[in-house]
Amino acid sequence: MPRRSQRATQSDDEHSTPPFPRSPNHESHGRIEAWFEGHEDNIQVFLIEMNKKQISIPKVLRFSWLRAEGFESLFQQLKHQKLKSFLELSGKIYPDLVKVFFTNLEFKNDVLLSSIKGVQMEINKRAWKDMVGLTPMGVQMRKGETRAVLEFNKMQYYGQCLRNPIAEIKHFHVGGLKVDQRLLGMIVTKILVPNGSNHSTLNEGDLILMYCIQHNI
Repeated sequence: MPRRSQRATQSDDEHSTPPFPRSPNHESHGRIEAWFEGHEDNIQVFLIEMNKKQISIPKVLRFSWLRAEGFESLFQQLKHQKLKSFLELSGKIYPDLVKVFFTNLEFKNDVLLSSIKGVQMEINKRAWKDMVGLTPMGVQMRKGETRAVLEFNKMQYYGQCLRNPIAEIKHFHVGGLKVDQRLLGMIVTKILVPNGSNHSTLNEGDLILMYCIQHNI
């Protein structure tokens, strides 16, 4: 990744983590019970399953940085998709409480429902719009299904993104891409649809997202 692109996506340095009660003493047990007030039956699920999962620390992309570094085209493409609020979203997070949220999570009638410390939360379409500027409008795509974007051809599109367009394609890797496409690929794999620890390999879904963003779909 060129030096200027390495700074494009950064971890939110304001996140903090409350101490997780690892010892089985009375104080620790009481804290967990407080987290799961009203959902005490989920405590064992949290301790055995959810607590082992890693929480991806949110990455932030500053649109002012894009313009300052000369990525005007990518700036306009991301702005067209109304991703500015989502990509610049930052603030403190508490990974243990995020795990509590997902442990208590329910999905009913297209609405996400959960609670932490007895506080009931509902994440619906209006919440997505008000908080991060995302709406349910647009082209819907599922993994392995490209019919929503009929003009998309994985091999052809990836080849067009390469610095050397006649290079043999063995893997869909960001390493050989032009600077703009390389940065867009990292935005997709690190922020929009995080791929765990492998942010360098693009799957079909990643390439479709890149294609749609670049073509204002």
